[in-house]
Amino acid sequence: MNTVAPRLAENPVLPGFEHLRRFWDSAQSCHTVKVLPGEFYVSMQDEVVSTVLGSCISACIFDPRRRIGGMNHFMLPAPSGATGARDDWALVVGRAARYGNDAMEQLINAILKVGSQRVDLEVKVFGGGRVLTQMTDVGRRNIEFVQHYIETEGLRLTASDLGDVYPRQVQFFPTSGRVRVRQLKRHQDTVLVAGESQYLKRLANDPIKGEVELF
Repeated sequence: MNTVAPRLAENPVLPGFEHLRRFWDSAQSCHTVKVLPGEFYVSMQDEVVSTVLGSCISACIFDPRRRIGGMNHFMLPAPSGATGARDDWALVVGRAARYGNDAMEQLINAILKVGSQRVDLEVKVFGGGRVLTQMTDVGRRNIEFVQHYIETEGLRLTASDLGDVYPRQVQFFPTSGRVRVRQLKRHQDTVLVAGESQYLKRLANDPIKGEVELF
């Protein structure tokens, strides 16, 4: 028996998450799952869930009683009911404004589906950096949204790293709830900002199609 090469079949993902990129990380001796904008992932295994954030936000939700965890990655609009004239953000996002609610609800529901109870959930949130300087402060609006959502839904916030001007790499360990956050250097901003801008344009130009593809 080959004990060197990892076999994904021995550690299958939960149903519905087979499409996410999952690979063996020799540095950490476990599998790593990459979560991209518009995606979420739930796990009951000793693996790492990783993403890179600019103005986007990720929520890492953990059930310490059952050792179940999940992460999402979403781009959010201004909070519902915000006043003021339409700005660059409103013009770009348009109908994509509901994606934040969808991402949070679907992640929570997926964790509940595999045995958790809402009262046991702990939430950690990350991101919201001011990296899209050509627009209104999208990151700040994201932060206001997720803070309001957590408060309104009565969720227990146990940690956060929000704001600033840097993108972040976030690594979440779903069976322990531990999170590792690393600020990325400025020369890495260009690729990340370009990716976020393309994502925003795709949501604005084809929001109905985006719903099907992203969720």
